[in-house]
Amino acid sequence: MKIPTELRYTKDHEWLRIEGNTATIGITDFAQRELGDVVYIDVNTSEESLSAGEVFGSVEAVKTVSDLFLPVSGNIIEINPALEDEPELVNLDPYGKGWIIKIEVEGNVPPADLLSAEEYKSLVG
Repeated sequence: MKIPTELRYTKDHEWLRIEGNTATIGITDFAQRELGDVVYIDVNTSEESLSAGEVFGSVEAVKTVSDLFLPVSGNIIEINPALEDEPELVNLDPYGKGWIIKIEVEGNVPPADLLSAEEYKSLVG
């Protein structure tokens, strides 16, 4: 299981990469393995301002549907257009081509409650 050290993580299995005041967000390798084959990504909060912890969309897999939680507050500025035709990118490359959204972050970057790679590794075993 991959857990890149340069990313931050949530207990809900989202990851984020901070670049300036922009964060790229997706689900972790652990999450995509637990979900199984991803067949659809639904993000209906484009260009909305949301608070950390709010649902920004869902991921539908063969086994189940799971909500996606925003790890930081901000405005969604981009949804990965490749996922519309290739949602399986979340399974194939969760930390690269399988990213889900980009947001303009509000507040402290990164927030103190995000997990380091080591902390996340301890969480998922």
